[in-house]
Amino acid sequence: MFPEYDVIVVGAGHAGCEAAAAAANMGSKVMLITMNMNTIAQMSCNPAMGGVAKGQIVREIDALGGYSGIISDKSMIQFRMLNKSKGPAMWSPRTQNDRMRFAEEWRLALERTPNVDFWQEMVTGLLVKDNRIQGVRTSMGIEIKGKSVVLTNGTFLNGIIHIGEKRFGGGRTGEKAATGITEQLIELGFESGRMKTGTPPRVDGRSLNWKVMEEQPGDEVPGKFSYSDTKPLKEQRPCHITYTNSEVHEILKTGFEQSPMFTGRIKGLGPRYCPSIEDKINRFADRERHQIFVEPEGWDTVEIYVNGFSTSLPEDVQYKAITKIPGFETVKMFRPGYAIEYDYFPPTQLDATLETRLISGLYFAGQINGTTGYEEAASQGLMAGINAHNKIHEKDAFILNRSDAYIGVLIDDLINKGTNEPYRMFTSRAEFRILLRQDNADVRLTPLGHQLGLASQDRLDKVHEKLSQTETLIKDLQNLKVKPEEVNGLLEEKNSAKIKEKAPLINFIRRPEMEIEDLIDLSDELKDKTKGLSSEILQQASILIKYETYIEKEKSLADRMGDLDNKKIPAGFNYKEIPALSAEAKEKLSNIQPANLGQASRISGVNPADISVLMVYMAR
Repeated sequence: MFPEYDVIVVGAGHAGCEAAAAAANMGSKVMLITMNMNTIAQMSCNPAMGGVAKGQIVREIDALGGYSGIISDKSMIQFRMLNKSKGPAMWSPRTQNDRMRFAEEWRLALERTPNVDFWQEMVTGLLVKDNRIQGVRTSMGIEIKGKSVVLTNGTFLNGIIHIGEKRFGGGRTGEKAATGITEQLIELGFESGRMKTGTPPRVDGRSLNWKVMEEQPGDEVPGKFSYSDTKPLKEQRPCHITYTNSEVHEILKTGFEQSPMFTGRIKGLGPRYCPSIEDKINRFADRERHQIFVEPEGWDTVEIYVNGFSTSLPEDVQYKAITKIPGFETVKMFRPGYAIEYDYFPPTQLDATLETRLISGLYFAGQINGTTGYEEAASQGLMAGINAHNKIHEKDAFILNRSDAYIGVLIDDLINKGTNEPYRMFTSRAEFRILLRQDNADVRLTPLGHQLGLASQDRLDKVHEKLSQTETLIKDLQNLKVKPEEVNGLLEEKNSAKIKEKAPLINFIRRPEMEIEDLIDLSDELKDKTKGLSSEILQQASILIKYETYIEKEKSLADRMGDLDNKKIPAGFNYKEIPALSAEAKEKLSNIQPANLGQASRISGVNPADISVLMVYMAR
């Protein structure tokens, strides 16, 4: 019935879609299997992409040639650049999206990808022979052969939905859980665990009193994610902000004794950085109110996502409490919030390619690895799809280092440190965040994407043009000078120190209060040289000038770390024969089997002294 596929992708969420697209666009014959063709790339939780550090990941996916940035741009209803009051390393793009259009655009994009086939059914088992993947088996007993398999099961593996004291099987509300795979993987020797996540109620926007809430508009000049020619928004839909209060909290507390979280019915750990409303009330008892973001689900629908009110309390308690939030007094609820508990597999069982160590040709991506978030999942799917293709075509593994991308930080953290709670990305997790800015993801990664065959020549040409224009502008700013009488008026206006002698324009850009745009009117020559340059080029030049010293320091540090990453450790290295290593280091290194000294140094429980011992031993 089916041919043998190069890559079989199980699950069509954000990870599965990127994995299928990447492998197919690189030339692999791909089978994408999903339990429901109508929920491909569904935004199960909030209708938004990006945010702090997550926006950088979407830009990186786009720069490599993935689809998430393009789909986000095509379906966005609002764009905001977060953290603009901070330095550029913290700037993070975020879109509010039309949930239905996002899923539709993803499905259409996959259907337009020639090498992708689809099959709608549950996968209940893997075909494995001699510790090598052979394909998958479905609930109808159909065997589909494949040279590699990427598992992106999301929250569906033995998923249980909790609402108060009610519990029922499901991977999402209205959809059944997936069974069989966990049990087989455990039989094959994999370690598994349980995690939980949650979602808030959805309500009818027609029943809300918008006048008493704070409006949160998008950026005046909206940006976009993709470096391709997607169109920025001409009009946007606003979000709104309101707050809980002590009355809301007291009502919610009446349901705590029925809460699956507090009664111990949920065993899995939930996301620390996206807690439920009952968790917030419990952990932050001194807080009189919590912020609620009221987010539209699309251009035309009246459905509203109540961000900040994630809960698994009984539905009657949810409803009673939510009516006490300003603006929600006459609210009509579409469906209650719920918690979902599901199986995951600690990612320390993976190599840096996201291939499992136990079964050759088997890859894990997304929430199966203990992460949370569309963006984290999509980036893992992209990397798993690339590496599955490369392995079966006998090409080199594609691995991003911590100094290359947030994607590299994410995967390095997962495979070396593991996670006991749903992992999400933050800028603070990246030690090289000045290098890993959202504005330069194309410069960092598009050449790599082009080498892979994912990023087009046109995209690479745009990067070269951007670099050339930025470099030329910086040289112009070094060469052009102004006299004190030409610039001191502006400096006084900006509360900046005046000058006494002629100075190059670049000196003023180094001042935090000055931008290139401020200086254009001072020099006819600069006005002429910047004519036709995009705001992106002006911003890029300004960042490189202002942060030159910091960028050079981070590059130097990254090079030193790269030296350790270049010191390879032979496969199957026996750490137990080195007596000077600590007992914990021997155990962790033996289990994880790092590929190089850099990876070994980032394993939790391996200290600098252990690395020094390893370096001496390997030098011998």
